[in-house]
Amino acid sequence: MFSLRDKIAVVTGGGSGIGKAISKLFAQQGATVHVIELNADAAQQTIDEIQSSGGHAFAHSGDVTNQQQILQVFQSISKIDVLVNNAGIAHVGNVEKTEEADFERVYNVNVKGAYNCLYAVVPIMKSNGGGVIVSMASIASSVGIADRFAYSMSKGAIHAMSMSVARDYLGDNIRSNSISPARVHTPFVDGFIAKNYAGREAEMFEKLSQSQPIGRMAKPEEVAALALYLCSDEAGFITGCDYPIDGGFIKLNN
Repeated sequence: MFSLRDKIAVVTGGGSGIGKAISKLFAQQGATVHVIELNADAAQQTIDEIQSSGGHAFAHSGDVTNQQQILQVFQSISKIDVLVNNAGIAHVGNVEKTEEADFERVYNVNVKGAYNCLYAVVPIMKSNGGGVIVSMASIASSVGIADRFAYSMSKGAIHAMSMSVARDYLGDNIRSNSISPARVHTPFVDGFIAKNYAGREAEMFEKLSQSQPIGRMAKPEEVAALALYLCSDEAGFITGCDYPIDGGFIKLNN
């Protein structure tokens, strides 16, 4: 079950965290994985790890905010069965602490970046008889998260775009869903804590972990497992849905 053999998958932001876990799992399940990543060294590390385990993967240095660059990368891959829109950045601050430059930076990467990839991949999938798209939203697209104004805006847009694509391309055999994680333990989280809470790292890690009712953060591999299911043939009847993976955050924190 959940085989991706003979499938070609594109994962944006596959150099670390959730994107890296997805890339490695998809390759393990038989997909040829194309990692699009701004950090070329990080992308190559993911590729090296996949290839050392006998998988097939390729790295593409790409900026998701640059439409022409993304179009060229996607057209060079040609046949694409699966797209995971994962590339994204965060910003801490309420609306008063979100400068125009902050807002535009988050919008350009998280919203425009996902749009650029959708714009590039849909014609390819149509010409190849269909495909599957999974876009990484967040619990912030469903509930209010303190001091995440711009980030929440961007993830709400991801959710809405994912649903729109699902509706528009039902007849083209293209499935589109989104995943909404709560906090996931990634290098970004460790870096954020180290930068903002120097000397209190362990305390803040525990506090952030306990903010999930289940008592811990998610592992990137757990999000990857959900993405694998949604991109597999076993999920062929699923489109236009958002899947929280949140340790009970949305339903049990109220």
